[in-house]
Amino acid sequence: MRPVVWIPYEPKDLPALPDGLDCHYWDGTETCPTPPEEVRFLTGHPGAGGYETLVAMVARARRLEVLQVLSSGHDYLTPHLGLLPPGALLCTGRGVHAEATAELAVTLLLAAAGRIPRFVRGQRTGARAPVGRLTLRGKRVVVVGAGAVGTAVARLLEPFGCDLVRVARSARPGGDAPVHAARDLPSLLPAADAVVLCAPLTEETRGMFGAHRLASLKDGAILVNVGRGELVDTDALTREVVSGRLRVALDVVAPEPLPDAHPLWQQPEALITPHVGAFTDAFAEDSAAFLVRQLRRYADGAPLLNAVVG
Repeated sequence: MRPVVWIPYEPKDLPALPDGLDCHYWDGTETCPTPPEEVRFLTGHPGAGGYETLVAMVARARRLEVLQVLSSGHDYLTPHLGLLPPGALLCTGRGVHAEATAELAVTLLLAAAGRIPRFVRGQRTGARAPVGRLTLRGKRVVVVGAGAVGTAVARLLEPFGCDLVRVARSARPGGDAPVHAARDLPSLLPAADAVVLCAPLTEETRGMFGAHRLASLKDGAILVNVGRGELVDTDALTREVVSGRLRVALDVVAPEPLPDAHPLWQQPEALITPHVGAFTDAFAEDSAAFLVRQLRRYADGAPLLNAVVG
């Protein structure tokens, strides 16, 4: 019997799927294309609201071998990993949407440096209040996270003539693009004109930008976050932005979304996008191509890409 696979795309639209699998479209809802107890390879639906239904299906899929998500991170599933059958793998879509997320990170940085949020607010009220903009040329930009997204961000920023400083969990000395260790942040941040957060959420990175590190940034510095909202202490960040000391451009926040009355919504130097880093017109094509590659490896018994649990 062929292994049962649930995917978020119609199998007929993916002609390169391997023949040895019984693939079915699942829309991320409670409507099941086959009994969940039969599914061996389950893919989360990127368009489904929330992930409660995915977790419910995992709880029922007692023969599950692979849980595939198309997001780069998997921290939102950490509390539910005990539901996976023994030996089952959890795989992510790490790297698939790196270019799209990096483009947004650079867009947010340019918008914050150019004071676009302030000008947009002025346009709404007909207020014309010219203020100086920040050029990135010659400015020190610290990119935290040297994975696929952080690497793409650094590459996209090179033509702007920034003084790029890359930071990762561990130092990677030498070469044309040395990487500093995260423990060096206290000495790197005071000279930073901008910080771009691209790090994953782990127990080590949770809250890594708390009140003390935010206070160490110079007046007028910009913080961009396309990693995870929990990397930053939102209350401490809000105080810095409301005071006028820091500018922010955030694709991720904690909590997500922010409450309607949260002060950050109204700040002239704050730009908040609704966690859309990966969602471009290329999302479906890129994620489907990745999924086909992954399913071919699964059908062939080859090691799967981006396995993080199991």
